[in-house]
Amino acid sequence: MAVPPSTYPRRLLPLFLGLFQGALLLFFALFVTYAEPSAQEEDTNLVANQVYSTFPFFQDIQVMLVVGLGLLLTFLPRYGFSALTHNFLLLHFSMQWALVLQGLLHHFHHGQIHLDLHKLLISEFAAVTVLISVGAILGRASPCQLLIMATCEIPIYLASEWVIVTRLGVLDVGGTITIHVFSCYFGLGVSKALFRATQQPLHPKETPTTSSDLVSLVGTLILWVFWPSFVAVLCQPGDAQHRAILNTLLAMSASAITTVVASSLLERDGKLSPGHLQNGSLAGGVAIGVVADMAVPPVAALALGSLSATVCVLGFRFLTPLLGRKLALHDQCGIHNLHGLPGILGAAASVVAILVASKDTSVSHPSQLSPAGGNASEALCQAAGLAVAIGASLLAGLLTGAALRLPCLARPPERLCFDDSLYFKLQDQAESPGPDSSAEEGALALKE
Repeated sequence: MAVPPSTYPRRLLPLFLGLFQGALLLFFALFVTYAEPSAQEEDTNLVANQVYSTFPFFQDIQVMLVVGLGLLLTFLPRYGFSALTHNFLLLHFSMQWALVLQGLLHHFHHGQIHLDLHKLLISEFAAVTVLISVGAILGRASPCQLLIMATCEIPIYLASEWVIVTRLGVLDVGGTITIHVFSCYFGLGVSKALFRATQQPLHPKETPTTSSDLVSLVGTLILWVFWPSFVAVLCQPGDAQHRAILNTLLAMSASAITTVVASSLLERDGKLSPGHLQNGSLAGGVAIGVVADMAVPPVAALALGSLSATVCVLGFRFLTPLLGRKLALHDQCGIHNLHGLPGILGAAASVVAILVASKDTSVSHPSQLSPAGGNASEALCQAAGLAVAIGASLLAGLLTGAALRLPCLARPPERLCFDDSLYFKLQDQAESPGPDSSAEEGALALKE
C-alpha cells in the first residue's frame, strides 16, 4: 500500500535516525572498545587525574550546549519545543558521527578504536559547529534537512580543523577560528543556497514575545556562567588554564557592560534591546578564545570583550538589515553578529598579540613561537587559518545548502514555519483540534 504524501516526511525522520543508530551499533560492536586497564600504579593515577581534571569541565560544557544554548534559541514564541528538541537531537547525532569519523581518521590502530573522555570531548566540540550553523536557518528547515546538514558539516569541519591546527600550526585553544568562524560562515552559506536570492519576508510567528525573550535571556546567563570551561578545557593544566579562565571572565564581563551601553545609545528612547543582551553579552567569550592562554595583559582581555560586544550590537543594528536588503541573506539567529564578527576580531587580536610577543611571554608554551622575525611567520599563519576557515566553510555551506533543496527532505511551507505544531503533538491541539489540521499535513507533500 502506498504511503500517503502527507505522512511521508514524518516517516523519513525516524527512518533516517533508525538506520544511523543501527549502523552505529554495528560499528561500535566491531571496532570500538575501552583501553585495557593498566597494572602500573603510575598509569592508574594518571588516568584518575585526567578524569578528575577534565570531567568537571565536560559537565559544564554539557550544561552550556543542552540547557544554555537550547534556551537561547527559544526566542521564537511558537517554536520553543522544536528549538530545544532539535538542538538536543543534533548535539547527540553530530557527536556520534564525529566520534566515528575521528576514530577512523586518527585513532584506528590494529582494527580497534580505544574510546576515552578526551575523544568524546573533541567530538562534542565538532558538534558545536552544527549547533551554531543551524541558527542561520532556524525555524525554516525541517529536521531531516538539519540532519543532512550535520552529516555534511562534520567531515568538512574535521578536515578544516586539521588543516588549520595541524598543518598551519594556528594557535586557537578556545575554537574562535576553528569553531565559531567556521560554523558561522558555513551556516550563512547554507542559508544563501537554500533560500537562493529571495529575500525572506518577516513571518507573523517570527516576532519574539516578552516571555520568549525572557527564557532566551536565561539561556544567555547559563552560557555566560559556564563559558570559561569551554575555553579552558583544552588548555594545559596550570598557568595556561588559569590564565585562560581569567581572560575569559574579564572579556565576558566587559562585553556584558558594553552591550548595555551600546544598546542603550543605539535606541532613540534609551531602552535596551533583549536581542542585544542575549547575544552581545556572549561576544567576549567568542573573541577571547584564540588568545585566552596567551600572556596578554588583563587590559587586553577587557578591551577585546568591549570591542566584540560593540561590533556584535552594531551588526544587529546595521549590518544584518543591510545584508538582508543587498544580498538577500537570511540569518535567523544573527550568528554572523555573535560568532562571525567577534571571531574575526579575535583572530585579528591574535595576530597583533603574536607580533608584539617577546621570546619569553608570547604564549603558554614559548617554544611554539620564534622571537623577532619568527613571530611574523606565526602571525601570518593565524591570518591564513582565518582565511581557510572562512573560504572552506562558505564554499562547503553553499554546496550543502544546494543539496538541502532536494524535495525529498520536506522543507516546511512558508505558512507553517516557526510552528511547533508541525512536529509536536501539543496538548492544546489535542483538546481542540482545528479543522485545517489535515490540510496542514498535506502541505508537507512532495512538490515538483
